[in-house]
Amino acid sequence: MPVNLLIGGALVTLVISAASLSVIWTPHPYAAMDIPNKFAPPSATHWLGTDQLGRDLVSQLMVAAGNSMMVALLAVSIGALLGTVLGLVAAARGGWTEEAIMRLSDLGFAFPTLLFAIMLAAAFGPSLTVVVVAIAFINIPTFARVARASARQVWHRDYVFAARAAGMNRFAISRDHILPNIAAPVIVQATIEFAVAILTEAALSYLGLGAQPPAPSWGRMLSEAQTLMYLAPQLAIWPGLCIFIAVLGFGLLGDGLRDLSDPRLGQRRAHD
Repeated sequence: MPVNLLIGGALVTLVISAASLSVIWTPHPYAAMDIPNKFAPPSATHWLGTDQLGRDLVSQLMVAAGNSMMVALLAVSIGALLGTVLGLVAAARGGWTEEAIMRLSDLGFAFPTLLFAIMLAAAFGPSLTVVVVAIAFINIPTFARVARASARQVWHRDYVFAARAAGMNRFAISRDHILPNIAAPVIVQATIEFAVAILTEAALSYLGLGAQPPAPSWGRMLSEAQTLMYLAPQLAIWPGLCIFIAVLGFGLLGDGLRDLSDPRLGQRRAHD
């Protein structure tokens, strides 16, 4: 079992557990303000202290973890679904269809997530929905390329030739033979994109384009703490550490899954 897979799995489990627990329980209501106790130090009542409005930091971080996981899950799922379908169609049809899909993918790569999110926010207002749509849109070309490259290799396998000789159409072959055999690289890519989605959500929320008050977000917590760095640096340290743990965990998990699906890659890294 790859070490990076074990470490990544442990970190991801920690983040997901905190996010899941926040749905049913937090030490305090995350939006409850207690102005007389603002900037309170860690204690038995407030485990990590309170912020500039007297809100409990642990509760804020837990709920923010749930928001980040929700955004990443929705955005990556939508991007993976649409991108994989486009990649399968490109590999199955070939010719001008494949060329058109790949050129549209190139166009998608040319659109920065931040710029696209700003455009959506200008049109519909800043919200988590804007963040989900922006991240999902940028993910579609990535998954389309991964699915197409993997599917093209499978199309040259003997069992696919046998299925075509038996009269199966391209849709049925893609569904029954191609998709199951490209699931591993797509899942690995999804895990890696999960880390990118969390980081992107934090960056967009930092700029005020993501979760709006009173909904907490790691990125917005960092933004609110930047003017308080000398007075209460812990307000920036804790959300920054949460982002670091989440991104590192999903990155290591994706890396470990890649090593597990391709043992030769793991062996080359061990030798290096």
